[in-house]
Amino acid sequence: MLNVVIRDVDLLVDLLNTTPVVDGVPTDVLRDRHKATRWLGERDLPRSPAAVASARRVRDAIARVVRDEEPARTLEPFLEGVSQIPSVGDDGVRWELDTGSADPFGIRCVLAWAHLRETLPGRLRPCANDDCRLFLVDHSRANSRRWCSMAACGNRLKARRHHRRATNRGGDD
Repeated sequence: MLNVVIRDVDLLVDLLNTTPVVDGVPTDVLRDRHKATRWLGERDLPRSPAAVASARRVRDAIARVVRDEEPARTLEPFLEGVSQIPSVGDDGVRWELDTGSADPFGIRCVLAWAHLRETLPGRLRPCANDDCRLFLVDHSRANSRRWCSMAACGNRLKARRHHRRATNRGGDD
């Protein structure tokens, strides 16, 4: 069975974060052929042009769902033809995933998204910095993490708010 494991959740977040803003310019690792094949190869995934295109499709679809731009049913085509088949063994019933002709990478990513949604509802989210395109999984007890990185986005936004407050006070001190 294609079990959803931590590495699939990590893979999903890595995939979603292939569109960073670098020096103020939005980038897409999966649009550059060399970077895309390196990214896939570092994760022991097929590196063909079809695999790159598939990775972009599933990434973009899941990103739109996580950003609430599209409903979850948008992900249904990635699971088309997929079924679970029970088998009974000495340890009880096991469920085997029959992927049919569906893309195994897309399936893994959608199942990782579903696993996160079920086990950590609302904790996979985009960074609260509107200038950032990265995603995070909030593991904090209070579910209060807002930024992909406190060192980057968090400090930047806090500094901007402080500057705005200080500027708005003007010479009223």
